[in-house]
Amino acid sequence: MTEDTARPRPAPRGELHTQFAVLPDPTTLFARRADRFAACAEGHELAPYLHFMAGIARAQAVLLTTLPPLPPIRTDHAARAVEHGMPPIDRARLADDAGLADTVTRFLSGVAALAMPAAAATALAGLRADARAQHEHLINALEDAVAADGVAAHVFIAAALQLHAARLAAGLQADALRPVGIGVCPACGGAPVASVLVDRPGAHNARYCVCATCATQWNVVRVTCVLCGGTEGIAYHQIEGSDEGIAAETCDGCHGYVKLLSQADHPALDPVADDVASLGLDLKLQDAGWRRGAVNPFLTGY
Repeated sequence: MTEDTARPRPAPRGELHTQFAVLPDPTTLFARRADRFAACAEGHELAPYLHFMAGIARAQAVLLTTLPPLPPIRTDHAARAVEHGMPPIDRARLADDAGLADTVTRFLSGVAALAMPAAAATALAGLRADARAQHEHLINALEDAVAADGVAAHVFIAAALQLHAARLAAGLQADALRPVGIGVCPACGGAPVASVLVDRPGAHNARYCVCATCATQWNVVRVTCVLCGGTEGIAYHQIEGSDEGIAAETCDGCHGYVKLLSQADHPALDPVADDVASLGLDLKLQDAGWRRGAVNPFLTGY
């Protein structure tokens, strides 16, 4: 692992005027993620798992085309939440959302034909037979938590939650969203899976955090810790000899790190898929005493 303690080149002045929030497009999000998981699997030591995750993302994409429309979050409710510094998607209420429960049931049925490890197959069968277990795992997923014996089940429930949350977020008004806290998604209150340097009109090399749950992106000034907001003691680490556009941004202040992906240089990168595929970087950082601050339900247990 190499370390570059030099600060990155300052972002273009135009970054100060970039759009704060960018909403997900579920119609392309999961299909692209499935393709990226499959591409990452080629020659990778985690190939079986990455192929499994490609199947999970493909099931998300397929199910999306069959789901009934979601009632949008009321504009007055969203405005009131933002006014009080809260995200318009209330995670506390999602556990009892009938639309989410329906998505979970449909998703569990849709992935039944996937080739998967025995532990995953057992967990899936248990979930399909027990609605109460689905609900319990869903509550944990909404809190970014998982029981030690529930890792396999967590993958399925979290995937269904991602699909539902992305659909909800897609119906919001991006221009109405405001910051709600350091390292907190302004749409659903979730944690970031990673941050990305984007290449969009008016936002070349601007840095956005990406929500692990709903995939909403929000602008964060570069060379600032995503976890604590600190600006001192920021450094960048990557696997020695790697030029894949993936680094880890560490902070001496909170001793945490979040990965930074350069989509500007590597457009195919996907925050969720490439976070899983770059697990080796996590292991080296954790061996060195750094704390992973990002959330990825598909890395639970590692």
